[in-house]
Amino acid sequence: MGIFSRISDIINANMNSLLDSAENPEKMIRLVIQEMEETLIEVRTNSAKILAEKKELVRRNDRLLKQADDWQQKAELALSKDREDLAKAALVEKSTVNSVINVIEQDLDKLGETLNRLTDEIEQLQLKLNDAKARQKVILMRTRATQSRVSVSQRMKASNIDSALNKLDYFEKKIEQMEGQIEAENLGHSSLHSEFEELEIQDKIDQELSALKTKMKSDGTKQEKPKKV
Repeated sequence: MGIFSRISDIINANMNSLLDSAENPEKMIRLVIQEMEETLIEVRTNSAKILAEKKELVRRNDRLLKQADDWQQKAELALSKDREDLAKAALVEKSTVNSVINVIEQDLDKLGETLNRLTDEIEQLQLKLNDAKARQKVILMRTRATQSRVSVSQRMKASNIDSALNKLDYFEKKIEQMEGQIEAENLGHSSLHSEFEELEIQDKIDQELSALKTKMKSDGTKQEKPKKV
């Protein structure tokens, strides 16, 4: 089973949780990324175990190859000493060892294929995980911005907003009426005040005119007096 098939199975198994968080994109994204991270850790752990098993098989295979070579040398030694029976027994042991070597080499080939496949899948999953994390911030920012817009839109459509705006219009008109009354009162007061100021100015002018007339009469009288002989 591939990594991505396993992730699909995990997500399907947690579908109820995903459905519960369908209206919470942040929670859903975190859940998917968490599943990817946990799967990646598990697969890397399994890959490390398989690699350790492969190394152990390689060491065992090397030992068996040495044993097979040793039995080959013993068989040659026995033939050189005209001990065909011993040579034959040594070759039987070598054949037995070679049979085990063949099995181990087949296992090594399978483990190598598995490791290569796991390595490719791990790299793909890591790339997808990096991409998901990079897109997570953008998606969350867009989600929150959209939620804010929806909230504002809903509030703007709410009747209490219209009611509040109507009240503001009412208060604004009342204030305008009060301002108009104050201006009218100030205008009347200013007009009355201006009339009294004009009267005071006119009275002052009359007084100055009367004083000027008196002065001129006095000066004329002085000029008409006869000169002494």
